[in-house]
Amino acid sequence: MKKLIAITSLILMSMTVNATQTVAIAIHGGAGTIERGNLTETQEHAVRAALSESVEAGHRILAAGGSSMDAVVAAVKVLEDAPQFNAGRGAVLTHEGKVELDASIMDGASLAAGAVASVTGIRHPIEAARAVMTDSPHVMLVSQGADAFAKSVGLEFKEPEWFITDFRARQLESVQASSHASVQLSEDWFSTVGAVALDASGNLAAATSTGGMTNKRWGRVGDSPIIGAGTYADNASCAVSATGHGEFFIRHVVAYDICARMRYAGMSLNQSADTVINDVLVDAGGDGGVIAIDAHGNISMPFNTQGMYRASIDGAGDKTVAIYGDD
Repeated sequence: MKKLIAITSLILMSMTVNATQTVAIAIHGGAGTIERGNLTETQEHAVRAALSESVEAGHRILAAGGSSMDAVVAAVKVLEDAPQFNAGRGAVLTHEGKVELDASIMDGASLAAGAVASVTGIRHPIEAARAVMTDSPHVMLVSQGADAFAKSVGLEFKEPEWFITDFRARQLESVQASSHASVQLSEDWFSTVGAVALDASGNLAAATSTGGMTNKRWGRVGDSPIIGAGTYADNASCAVSATGHGEFFIRHVVAYDICARMRYAGMSLNQSADTVINDVLVDAGGDGGVIAIDAHGNISMPFNTQGMYRASIDGAGDKTVAIYGDD
């Protein structure tokens, strides 16, 4: 009887620990030249509403005891469907006027990862990235092969026109009318979306999704689908999703560098993320930002641009939704 009581006590203690374990989530919708007055009141309301819906969608899963992987997918799917962001519906257009999408996801518990690049027609590329991780022996699939794989696992597809908004069509026309359009390699707005989360089991996850760069050519792919550059998660350090000028994030392996500085140099999450974004990237000439979360639920969202669409719900359940640098 005493043995049974002891076992029961241990089970109850375990349940209590799990019930009180910190859960937290952060999301982003891109960084860049965002100043007060750039958005109309209606536009700003729509952006804040979408950010709020996204972070709440992810947090509901965490609060119910769901996994960080499920949470980041749910959060990113909201942003992929919101036309205000450069991911899924509303993504930027290529030089040929098409939508080509990239996404990646990583599980901090196992270091398993999945990614897709230059896909067309997949409503939720983040689901395709997760399917690559769970239903294939690979980490990254690209272009027509990735599309075929997504169809084989039953993911939802939309017609090409569904993804294109009037705003993106006008944006492409404006860029191509520029005398520098043929060599454009940078923008002042990097509207990638992403999410990072910590679940009640102490597991971290990160996910990122994007349409890439306006007027991109030759199958250009940025950092978003590249594990270590735009996305990284490791329970031993942190989870990161990035948004910025992808070529710089690739060269400096930004997401992994932030986690590595914590693990090997003993930096805090804030110290590491701030150093990489505001020292390493600035010195290199790269613009952008990240969202990051560690195993204790600490959240960091640094950026070196004038603003970044962002939101979070911390371990205390407090929600923040912000756009500008002084929010």
